[in-house]
Amino acid sequence: MLDGRLSLVTPEGVRLLLTPAGPYKRAIAWLLDFLLWGTVMLIVKLILPDGRLGSGIFLIVLFVTYWGYPIICEVYFGGRTVGKRVAGLEVVRADGLPVGWRESILRNLLLVADFMPMFYMTGLLCMIFDTRFRRAGDIVAGTLVVYREQARTRAAAVDAAPIAPPFALTADQQRTLADLFERESHLPVDRMVELGTIAEPLTGLQGMESVERMRAYVAGFSR
Repeated sequence: MLDGRLSLVTPEGVRLLLTPAGPYKRAIAWLLDFLLWGTVMLIVKLILPDGRLGSGIFLIVLFVTYWGYPIICEVYFGGRTVGKRVAGLEVVRADGLPVGWRESILRNLLLVADFMPMFYMTGLLCMIFDTRFRRAGDIVAGTLVVYREQARTRAAAVDAAPIAPPFALTADQQRTLADLFERESHLPVDRMVELGTIAEPLTGLQGMESVERMRAYVAGFSR
């Protein structure tokens, strides 16, 4: 864990950064789902006929939807129920991959254990003491509830005539220079001038002239 984010490396060598969601956000998602489910059940109750047949059908629908709703949503809708979608959360496996039937069924069936001894007290204590905010069901099923990463807007290309650097730069060094100009609008001019002077061994210039030279290097990286 680094700065509240979990770093994973897939077998393909792809680095994933996941941010586990805490109890507060998860409680909001659960409440939204519960209100939605309760509203639907109220409508079903009003539609069904009175009597033993209607009551029997209602109990069956109540049972199936309570357990089936989160499982279907997690397996077929990207690990997100309606509540999690609104709260910006999703359920994934501990390795960052989408949850399957086994994980989803297991974590939702163990809601009973998390509910004990009083209104999700076990689940809350587990989340408080677990570094990844997992409740008992998540620990057993090997799942995580994380914030859904928003797609980052690609930065506009640097507007400068491209120039090749005086010597080859590594991929990390190129990325560092590109990151500098992506953050340029948030940095004061004095800081950019200072950074330009620091980069004199690379550019052979100082101040803003050095900054403009680095900008030309970055423009060349994307060509």
